Amino acid sequence: MAKIINGIQQIGIGTADARKVFDWYQKYLGFDILVFEDVAPASLMTRYTEGSVQNRLALLALNMIGGGGLEIWQFKDRTPQAPEQGLQLGDLGINVMKIRSRSVSEAYKHLNGLSLKTITSIHKESHFFFSDPWSNWVQIVQEDFMFTPSRHFSGGVLGALIGVSDMEVSLNFYRNLLGYDIIESDLKGVVDDFTDLPGGKGMFRRVLLKHGKRPVGGFGELYGPSQVELVQSLDRSPIPIFKDRMWGDLGYIHLCFDVRGMDVLRDEAKNLNYPFTVDSADSFDMGDAAGRFAYIEDPDGTLIELVETHKVPIFKWLGIHIDLKKRHPEKPLPKWLVKMMRVHRVG
Repeated sequence: MAKIINGIQQIGIGTADARKVFDWYQKYLGFDILVFEDVAPASLMTRYTEGSVQNRLALLALNMIGGGGLEIWQFKDRTPQAPEQGLQLGDLGINVMKIRSRSVSEAYKHLNGLSLKTITSIHKESHFFFSDPWSNWVQIVQEDFMFTPSRHFSGGVLGALIGVSDMEVSLNFYRNLLGYDIIESDLKGVVDDFTDLPGGKGMFRRVLLKHGKRPVGGFGELYGPSQVELVQSLDRSPIPIFKDRMWGDLGYIHLCFDVRGMDVLRDEAKNLNYPFTVDSADSFDMGDAAGRFAYIEDPDGTLIELVETHKVPIFKWLGIHIDLKKRHPEKPLPKWLVKMMRVHRVG
């Protein structure tokens, strides 16, 4: 089986109160499908939690307009730590979460009335940035993809803006391993739309990557197209966002891709000198969902999660699930079946 990157499944957010964060994103940004809410020890992640097994609460929320979801993560027995110096644009790791919207102007009007800490103006009628109540930066991006209509002004996760130290090395990783083969733009200099972000008045190189035409299966049509924007600071030395902190601490902790052909990906990653650092090896069980997951690090240590989904609940109280292991990997699930996820809607 060849590798298949179905799309961005979710972005992980470390929080101090997962339920409160879910409630905000459910109310204001339409992430109202609660796929699971699970408490368990993160026993396979000790490499990134100082060698100790940490109990955690995790919620997975989707927006049915289409796009990736939010995995909202909270330590149960530890107070999560914030970055010591605060995020500066271009620091190494996930700087900004990108969310799609078919009407940036309507999304701006909606969010501008919420007394957010910071919200920028709309740039070239295509996007704007804001800081959520927990100081996570979000970019709303004009994008026409829609899986199913909704009353909300924005959809799911479109991608991420990631700080890197060496653009050419990072391009090799994201293009060759994760299939972002299209360079949509490659700009260098002072960036107008960055100036309201912390550290955003410097010199940068920014490269926007997208996927070309490719096969997708499973939930790929729900996730839709995605993008990764790599940003390199040209006039300062960036620091790792998670320097001296644990995975699961406050902020964006990983970017997760839904895949098939995990063994092929494992071999490719090893050949490119980015071996799996975590591998559940068989099948994890997260409450009502199941599959195999692995982690790799990009050239600067940013965590990329790979998930091969095996089972997703539809009517969990009846024990009815979607079993993806029995389906052709390049055959998307019927749209009507994916829409049944709406039975998990909250609010």
